[in-house]
Amino acid sequence: MTGCSALLASPIDEVVFSVLDLETTGMSPALGGRVCEVAAVRFQAGEVLDVFCELVDPGLPMPPEVTRIHGITDAMVRGKPRFSAVAPRLLSFIDRTAVVCHNCPFDIPFLRSEFEREGLNFPELPALDTLRLARLHGKFPSNSLGNITRDLGFSCEGWHRAEADARMTAKLLRYFTDLLRAKGAQTLQDLLKLQESKTLRRDVR
Repeated sequence: MTGCSALLASPIDEVVFSVLDLETTGMSPALGGRVCEVAAVRFQAGEVLDVFCELVDPGLPMPPEVTRIHGITDAMVRGKPRFSAVAPRLLSFIDRTAVVCHNCPFDIPFLRSEFEREGLNFPELPALDTLRLARLHGKFPSNSLGNITRDLGFSCEGWHRAEADARMTAKLLRYFTDLLRAKGAQTLQDLLKLQESKTLRRDVR
């Protein structure tokens, strides 16, 4: 059995998840947005194993409208490592894990773009999306990360900073894995199947 196949067949509590979150200079790498903070939380069986968090010098000025969201200023990233220095350590941190994001279509393209700039490939790892799980299996009035965590009674202190958001997403992962286990999910493959659907309930994100 290959490494990926073994991971997919693993019982949920045996899977190590890398819960990722980014802060960026814009909404899209295609429009010139760059990563300015990256965090990853290694998470297994409902427990945090380790945390990776780095401010990153994006190599361009921080737009004021973006600073108003996450609070990261030019002064905060001045002298911090460029993504080229962060990439090898991030790759090592997420190796042989399943990736989790709250909105994979935002975070994963940014990471792929940053890795491509360095002549590297972002690894093809199984990916769970807690936003998609919320749309399919939740009944929240808003599926934004901060609103869901508040609705569930979790702390959302530090929302819009990468480490705080990754820790909140890890809490959502634990919530949804418990919920989906009650629906019969036993392995990582089962979780991935339960996040696939052609019909998504409309919501306010």
